[in-house]
Amino acid sequence: MTTQTAESAIAVARQPAPEPGGTALISYVLPVYNEQDGIRHFHEELAKALAGRPEFRYEIVYVNDGSADDSLSILRELAKSDPRVRVVDFARNFGHQIAITAGLDEAKGDAVIIMDTDLQDPPRISLELVDAWRAGAEIVHARRRTRRDTIFKRTTAHAFYRILRSWAEVDIPLDTGDFRLLDRRAADELRRFRERSRFVRGMVASMGFRQTEVRFDRDERFAGETKYPLRKMARLAIDGVTSFSTVPLRLISRLGFLVLALSLAGIVYALAMKIFRPDITVSGWTMLMVVTLFLGGTQMLAIGVLGSYIGRIYSEAQNRPLYIVREVLGHDGD
Repeated sequence: MTTQTAESAIAVARQPAPEPGGTALISYVLPVYNEQDGIRHFHEELAKALAGRPEFRYEIVYVNDGSADDSLSILRELAKSDPRVRVVDFARNFGHQIAITAGLDEAKGDAVIIMDTDLQDPPRISLELVDAWRAGAEIVHARRRTRRDTIFKRTTAHAFYRILRSWAEVDIPLDTGDFRLLDRRAADELRRFRERSRFVRGMVASMGFRQTEVRFDRDERFAGETKYPLRKMARLAIDGVTSFSTVPLRLISRLGFLVLALSLAGIVYALAMKIFRPDITVSGWTMLMVVTLFLGGTQMLAIGVLGSYIGRIYSEAQNRPLYIVREVLGHDGD
């Protein structure tokens, strides 16, 4: 067992592509945050799926993202009982997207599969991603054909993906989360993306390579509560928009022109009434309050959008490590 203090302390070794007739190594990157009720069942389902495909070698990299429950204890047990398992234990919670990054830094496979451990992404589908990879794809997205979520979540997710696609400067696949497969070359390229406000699915889409999709029906969460409540979903959406689009900045300019046009129209109206209808007085207090509140709200909105982009610049300028690792458990670390 080794104790690590920073992301650079993780030993990462790129394995060569398998020789013809050799056995490919498939890595699973699995972020875990407070999943004590379902992690054992997930591992059983994953092991069952992998047992049906003995032609590959597998490594399973769990990333404990500062869980406050017994998830780490369960992961320790899995690492002891299954030699394929490695556990990267964060010093604190750094977030789902950072946990994916740490798993990619640790994974050594010829192909890397990213998926969650709540069983909404069925382990058996991951083998269909492998088949698409063996057929020549370098990046394979798992696209949700249906999903068993609340109406609110389905509606907001549907709208978000389509707004982001229309705004983004890269072609981000619709209805895809972080469940995907990356070829070794693509995984190595993705590891070079080190920005802090991360939107992994957008980064993957921006890299190019030969990309394809596998459609699947997303299941219900097996146990526990969603780790992406509305607040975190909104933050992820903001990261996605500000990472791959400058449309909000352009909208500020358009909003400014709109306000200018309304202001000119108001001036023309007031002057016309003064000249041609001196008997009619333009309401003073009401008009003043409406204009003041409208301009104030517009300015605050513009400052908020600018602040989002400036905040990203400030965060990147600090150049702090993306994550801190307490220890790495497993056959390579014990």
